[in-house]
Amino acid sequence: MEYSSFISPALGILVGVLMGLTGAGGGILSVPLLVFFLHLTVAEAAPIALCAVAIASSIGAILGLKRKILRYKAAGFMAAFGLILSPLGLWLAPQIPNAPLQILFSLILLLVATRLLRQAYQEIKGIPEPARKPPPCLVNPAIGKLKWTVPCARALFFAGSVAGFLSGLLGVGGGFIIVPALKRYTDLPVQSIVATSLGVLAIITGGGAIISAASGSLDIVVAAPFSLAALGGLLLGQLVGKKLSGSHIQLIFAMFTLLISISLFFKGVFAINL
Repeated sequence: MEYSSFISPALGILVGVLMGLTGAGGGILSVPLLVFFLHLTVAEAAPIALCAVAIASSIGAILGLKRKILRYKAAGFMAAFGLILSPLGLWLAPQIPNAPLQILFSLILLLVATRLLRQAYQEIKGIPEPARKPPPCLVNPAIGKLKWTVPCARALFFAGSVAGFLSGLLGVGGGFIIVPALKRYTDLPVQSIVATSLGVLAIITGGGAIISAASGSLDIVVAAPFSLAALGGLLLGQLVGKKLSGSHIQLIFAMFTLLISISLFFKGVFAINL
């Protein structure tokens, strides 16, 4: 108890700083860090991570609303389907042995790290993004809002559903799915994409955290100090991030994520062999 009460806020500060430096994406490391340092299973760590991401993303979403850059209809649409599938992930997580879940999580982390490394390298080298076809969700320049079509709704439905399921299953916020999906399927500016993503995450992770607490699977003793410390770290990370290069921050975060993914993979593999 004494060990966890000390380590939990320390990990929360680290996660919060990463979230402040990188956006909500830093929250994806919550579960691996809880697994490594508090020796929790993925199913035990997931609800705790959801609490931290929910608090941080909610603040970011509120700020986005005040600045009028959050597309709340798109966020609500995606989150609605995410909320439907999040309980399925929460129910399924305890049914799956911990080692396979660790391996699955490590592979997702590896995918995220690889994508971030490529993006950071291209930004540092000044390599332009390749030309692409017009996305299905286009902004109406007259009103600054998305024009809804069937292909647009289908793309956002799929992204929100996958983010919600993985949020419940692994305790990830889903920003690593929502942000690339909004970049791929819309022509929203980057700031609006981040704010809208935070709005989706706030609803999905908040719902998941509430469901976890109601079902008794949330360890409040660990979750409370972890989440509050993450909030403090988030504010600290945002202050520090203003003085650092975005591409170099992303490069460092990607390398750290890559290291965590490899470590988590071997931890899961060794657990299967024992």
